[in-house]
Amino acid sequence: PQRIYYLSLEFYMGRTLQNTMVNLGLQNACDEAIYQLGLDLEELEEIEEDAGLGNGGLGRLAACFLDSMATLGLAAYGYGIRYEFGIFNQKIVDGWQVEEADDWLRYGNPWEKARPEYMLPVHFYGRVDHTPEGVKWIDTQVVLAMPYDTPVPGYKNNTVNTMRLWSAKAPNDFNLQEFNVGDYIEAVLDRNLAENISRVLYPNDNFFEGKELRLKQEYFVVAATLQDIIRRFKSSKFGCRDPVRTCFETFPDKVAIQLNDTHPALSIPELMRILVDVEKVDWDKAWEITKRTCAYTNHTVLPEALERWPVSMFEKLLPRHLEIIYALNQMHLDRVAALYPGDIDRLRRMSVIEEGDCKRINMAHLCVIGSHAVNGVARIHSDIVKNSVFKDFYELEPEKFQNKTNGITPRRWLLLCNPGLADVIAEKIGEDFITDLSQLKKLLDFINNETFIRDVAKVKQENKLKFAAYLEEQYKVKINPSSMFDVQVKRIHEYKRQLLNCLHAITLYNRIRSDPSRSFVPRTIMIGGKAAPGYHMAKMIIKLITSIGEVINNDPYVGDKLKVIFLENYRVSLAEKVIPAADLSQQISTAGTEASGTGNMKFMVNGALTIGTMDGANVEMAEEAGEENLFIFGMRVEDVEALDRQGYNAREYYERLPELRQAIDQISSGFFSPRDPGCFRDVVNMLMYHDRFKVFADYEAYIKCQGQVDQLFMDPREWTKKVIRNIACSGKFSSDRTIVEYAREIWGVEPSATKIPPPNLPRD
Repeated sequence: PQRIYYLSLEFYMGRTLQNTMVNLGLQNACDEAIYQLGLDLEELEEIEEDAGLGNGGLGRLAACFLDSMATLGLAAYGYGIRYEFGIFNQKIVDGWQVEEADDWLRYGNPWEKARPEYMLPVHFYGRVDHTPEGVKWIDTQVVLAMPYDTPVPGYKNNTVNTMRLWSAKAPNDFNLQEFNVGDYIEAVLDRNLAENISRVLYPNDNFFEGKELRLKQEYFVVAATLQDIIRRFKSSKFGCRDPVRTCFETFPDKVAIQLNDTHPALSIPELMRILVDVEKVDWDKAWEITKRTCAYTNHTVLPEALERWPVSMFEKLLPRHLEIIYALNQMHLDRVAALYPGDIDRLRRMSVIEEGDCKRINMAHLCVIGSHAVNGVARIHSDIVKNSVFKDFYELEPEKFQNKTNGITPRRWLLLCNPGLADVIAEKIGEDFITDLSQLKKLLDFINNETFIRDVAKVKQENKLKFAAYLEEQYKVKINPSSMFDVQVKRIHEYKRQLLNCLHAITLYNRIRSDPSRSFVPRTIMIGGKAAPGYHMAKMIIKLITSIGEVINNDPYVGDKLKVIFLENYRVSLAEKVIPAADLSQQISTAGTEASGTGNMKFMVNGALTIGTMDGANVEMAEEAGEENLFIFGMRVEDVEALDRQGYNAREYYERLPELRQAIDQISSGFFSPRDPGCFRDVVNMLMYHDRFKVFADYEAYIKCQGQVDQLFMDPREWTKKVIRNIACSGKFSSDRTIVEYAREIWGVEPSATKIPPPNLPRD
């Protein structure tokens, strides 16, 4: 069959034990067996470390995709890096984030199997020699790539795929060459330099940091993976008479490479290098093969996130790849020039090489010219990709551009994390929804069914009690389980507008203070997420949240009407606990900035209602469930663009809206930081004078919308009916649907629902 290779620098897998039991249909058996040994399975599950080899959405998407590809019976492989240290553990000390190394392998990893027999060399540095026999890349430094395989089981179909993660190892002669005769000890210690390549995950979400070590990581995973892919292609018989396959004509029919963002973009020049320099394929033929093999998924439109590597760094680290990129770019620009004669500015805009004080390689442009398909991750994002980010490329080859709206795996994000809800659903519509989430539509028949309404509400209340107990046990915080659990969990970023949430919390607090006798809908506002260690504003936002909590949670006038909790060390295993307990899901990015979002989908399927902007997949969620069943507010993309044209003036909102002014004045005067009154001046200054994400512009609509949330929450029956409607309409957001679309429309393969016979039965 055609093999699918999903290349990603991140796989945010979380824990594996319970997921394996669920997918093998063994959970009840194991539960019972462990119980009979006098043990508690849940207690055992809490011991496992998260495999935190990702930052957020992009890495978690890769993990969901692996689950869906196995469940759909595709011959798919995930390829990435086995980071010794994953995303840092977050501690909150005095209200500030402190990072701690994530030594997740300390006690070993039972799920991986080292494969030293498949170890491969990866080359760096050196120089290029143009000889009559062809091009040679010589005098390189070699690092070995050691593969570690982790099984990826499909859901009850006896399929087990592989995630192969590479670890860097120095060769035995490393730094012990002729010139280094004397210093044997030094040379052995220097092996660390090579092995540092797979030491640590770069902790940036939606931000490009042009460090040489990161470029090494990107080439390391690509070079090792492509050798593996080609070895497997050559050794497969495919009913072919050659004992060894030397003809690459059929390569794109047998191999599909999906690039998860531009991080593995070097696959394009590397495949060209292997085909042309090593396998002696004609250049134009090699380019055809490369384009037909590769496809690129774009994950963001934020300019600061786009990878633009200095040419000087390439020249040193990957000299042959630089030559290939220059040649590909020349070919590409010749074509553009022929189609648009005299349009010099178009050539500048479309070049892979950006001219300027520091010449840079635009990796997104490289991906677009080197792939047969380019996709965004939600309809609105794919439209922005076509109409602005890659507008010129879309005009050149519109057929290349597609949309593939993200999804989440219902195995982990419903069955595993919310068994109570899964049971209540299965009682009504059977169990087939687990592999065909569109069947949740059948729940629409039960929207007015009193027992079903009661059961859904009961499951939510149980989940809330359980999470409240967990918070008390872990962090000694007492919360009111009958309050609305208002949750925003995601990476801390200005564009995600945790600050808007803060302003609402302060506004609510001020309303309670000004009239304590009025009846309020009690809320527990929970905000969680990590800030990139170098992102000053994000760290200030965390400090602001914890400071607001300090004041509100200790004010006797407030009592348990309002609490603000910062959820420390948000990660996959914590998401599995908080999401099933949430009543309200906050998805409040500035329209046009969140490519898709996937947390939004997890909350929807788990029975929370969404307050959100028309951004990312929120747009499609509102379309599926009906806009009146989400709390949609604020500017649309068109409004944001219009405001940009007229000029956004934060002060105007500050002057016009007294509650906003009061909140900002409190932050700025030190009301929330009495020990350091100037603590938040950077935050206030940003909001007032250079807020790219226009927090104030949506404040009024947001506060008003939150009022509607309160109104509905006071009518539990109507609230729960909206919840059921949301769950019933969440079927589109299964990653199974997403992967079926990739398979048919990009990879050219058909998923199969057939169950492989188990290993204890003879095969046909």
